[in-house]
Amino acid sequence: MARGGTPRQYMLGGMEIEVEVEVERLRDEGKLKEVATLVVTSYGPEVLGFLVAMARDHADAGDAFSQACEDLWRGLPRFRGDASVKTWFYTLARHALSRLKRSPELRRRAAVSAISQCADRVRSRTEPYLRSEVSSGVAAIRAQLDDDDRVLLTLRIDRGMSWNEVAQIMSDEIGSPHDLARVAARLRQRFQTVKGLIRARARAMGIVDADRDVDGR
Repeated sequence: MARGGTPRQYMLGGMEIEVEVEVERLRDEGKLKEVATLVVTSYGPEVLGFLVAMARDHADAGDAFSQACEDLWRGLPRFRGDASVKTWFYTLARHALSRLKRSPELRRRAAVSAISQCADRVRSRTEPYLRSEVSSGVAAIRAQLDDDDRVLLTLRIDRGMSWNEVAQIMSDEIGSPHDLARVAARLRQRFQTVKGLIRARARAMGIVDADRDVDGR
């Protein structure tokens, strides 16, 4: 899975094309189904992995992923491009999982749309690899954190996202560049606090190479 700092590429006619650039071109041409397919195919595996890490349940993560894909499809006509489409997809995924946790009856009730088959293909190809991942001692400590702290660590360490991207995904209170900077600064401070907490717990448990695992190196 690509880390956040490297623009995602895909092949088109034998050439590597940056996903966000192609999304913009397709949106300008009004090809929203092609946009949705490209976004779900390109970013879907990492978004699904993010949901598995957050939900700690593959069924719930899969249901939230399907709903996030439907939300993306329905929301594309109103998407203004204030953030990257990848950041927006992660935000939709976080919201979909939150709704599912509040209302478990939403499980497996995502509407069927033009993007459903694409979402199902991504799930079927990605889930076997996610199920085979091995957890470290530090991962076990991270799993005990509250939801916001786990989201923070996953986005920053596992996905390598910028602080602005992390802030956009985690906060619904951003309305200006000043708000974005303020939220990003608060999250950076919290990030250091949480890493210190994990290191302390890891040392108490006698975990070797905790610093490497905590920093994602």
